[in-house]
Amino acid sequence: MQRTVFFISDSTGITAETIGNSILAQFEGLRFDKHRLPFVDDAHKAEAAALRIKTHYAKTGERPIVVNTLADRALCEIVASSGALMLDVFAPFIGPLEIELGIKRSGAVNRSHGLVDWKKYESRINATNYALSHDDGIDVNYADADLILVGVSRSGKTPTCLYMALHYGVCAANYPLTEEDLEKLELPERLRPFKQRLFGLTIEPERLVQIREERRAGSRYATLKQCRWELEQAERLMRQAGIASLNTTHVSIEEIASKILARFGIERTMF
Repeated sequence: MQRTVFFISDSTGITAETIGNSILAQFEGLRFDKHRLPFVDDAHKAEAAALRIKTHYAKTGERPIVVNTLADRALCEIVASSGALMLDVFAPFIGPLEIELGIKRSGAVNRSHGLVDWKKYESRINATNYALSHDDGIDVNYADADLILVGVSRSGKTPTCLYMALHYGVCAANYPLTEEDLEKLELPERLRPFKQRLFGLTIEPERLVQIREERRAGSRYATLKQCRWELEQAERLMRQAGIASLNTTHVSIEEIASKILARFGIERTMF
């Protein structure tokens, strides 16, 4: 069974899509054909969205689902004219907040992801540049790092660093454990002064093989034997050095980042 879902927003659509997907994940056994319609911020765009939804409804005979974060009620009403099931993300919260705060909402569009705080935005950009320049041990100046991820190649260090930088402004560096490091079973000298900032990422050998095969198919680097050896040595090194670690095999980037930030007691909001 499949249902069609539209994520509609007057901004990027990230909030509608994130919350919508979290809700839809509760309904197992169903497939969802998903469409994101961002920047529906005037009547003309809302009418175009309604027409698209209505056309789909007429074609399939199946009522579409709309998850929306439209701040302007008039735009919501236009989209609702499509006959879709409307799930307004803001609705349960606006009324109680208006009562509690004693003021009415403004209804202004494009507020969720706008540049309302230049300082936070700049810190995110600087942190992203830091993560890129300190990727895979390229730059060894770790003095400004909030944390440093260690692990074997392709264990998830780079995407995790970039996610934390872009979303939370965290200066995260990463260091790939080399064969020489693993043979010595010693923490690399350049990392020793920053031991309290280290966090290890590991992964199941079979999954590492799949990832490495996509990068270097048929190489020694991607064999199960090599992957097993590297991971066993890396995990042994981390235990000896007293470095906390996380297996990333079945964990999303978002969850990995949240667990790392919690481990270091870093509390920062996304916006």
